[in-house]
Amino acid sequence: MHRIFTTSFASVYPHYVTKAERKGRSQAELDHVIQWLTGFDDAELRRHIDEHTSFEDFFAAADLNPNASLITGVVCGMRVETIEDPLMQKIRYLDKLVDELAKGKPMEKILRTA
Repeated sequence: MHRIFTTSFASVYPHYVTKAERKGRSQAELDHVIQWLTGFDDAELRRHIDEHTSFEDFFAAADLNPNASLITGVVCGMRVETIEDPLMQKIRYLDKLVDELAKGKPMEKILRTA
């Protein structure tokens, strides 16, 4: 089991916020991206942060967006579309979305809309 699986989402979330804000994006945009991927509403996202839910439990509770499989590219030297472990792939999907947000990609492209 990889260490990130038991790491709390709440411990990484501030780093996502910092990365997004440092590049001129807002926390609201970050939350929107996370909610798109996980299917959580604002209250559910806040609850997972407040309860320090592990990444494993965070994604177990998520209803992954059907378009998540359209997320492709390299994160941490790995192509997200070829990661075999389903949980690690979901974590890397999230990392990729945060990277795209921080790089200034339009929300329509990040959220894989037509």
